[in-house]
Amino acid sequence: MLSIVIPARNEALALGPLIAEIERALVDFTGFEIIVVDDGSTDATEAAVLASPSLRVRYIRHPLPGGQSAAIHSGVRAARHSLICTLDGDGQNPPDALPQIIAPLLADQAGVVGLVAGQRVGRHDTVNRRLASGLANWLRRLLLRDGTRDTGCGLKVFRREAFLDLPYFNHMHRYLPALFLRDGWQVLHVDVPHRPRLSGRTHYSNLQRALVGAVDLCGVLWLIRRRKKVRPAPAAGLRDGSGHG
Repeated sequence: MLSIVIPARNEALALGPLIAEIERALVDFTGFEIIVVDDGSTDATEAAVLASPSLRVRYIRHPLPGGQSAAIHSGVRAARHSLICTLDGDGQNPPDALPQIIAPLLADQAGVVGLVAGQRVGRHDTVNRRLASGLANWLRRLLLRDGTRDTGCGLKVFRREAFLDLPYFNHMHRYLPALFLRDGWQVLHVDVPHRPRLSGRTHYSNLQRALVGAVDLCGVLWLIRRRKKVRPAPAAGLRDGSGHG
């Protein structure tokens, strides 16, 4: 039913407790797996994951760091289930919020929702980080019109095949609402809590994020302008090639 994908880099201390929290949060769910994608860690991340007593855990390793989007993409490609939920490996996304963010997609009987995006409240980041993030989100929302207050939240749930249909590029995880809307899907938002890191550190400075983000934003604007929404809706009387209608 559900694959939990956790991109992780040098977060060995957080992963054991995080996996245990996920198991407790989803105790009423059946048929889920936990995929940890080790993005070129140089610490004991592999040992921490393999030491977990959970039988649901799968481990994938990148020999060299490829970035968060690459780690998510590897996890989604390896996933066995049709719904994907992502959360950060540093423990800042509380697993207690998983049932809350999964529920809208499970309730989507019409099959029109492609993504449910978490939006952090009560952020536990430095003032400079919050200010830089707020400015970047404001500019992105103004230009892309994706209706999303906070694309940096790692807690998201989406349809696997819809994600794999998206154009892949580095840092694409920050533009998922706009990309799903581009392909004709509905995007929903859920406020989720935030907490201090359990382990690890950020791998980008505010200046690095700004420089990379400016290039990415131009690229996503181009992708949106060059795409026509052609995702077909089921139609009554559509022939299936079997001679039965």
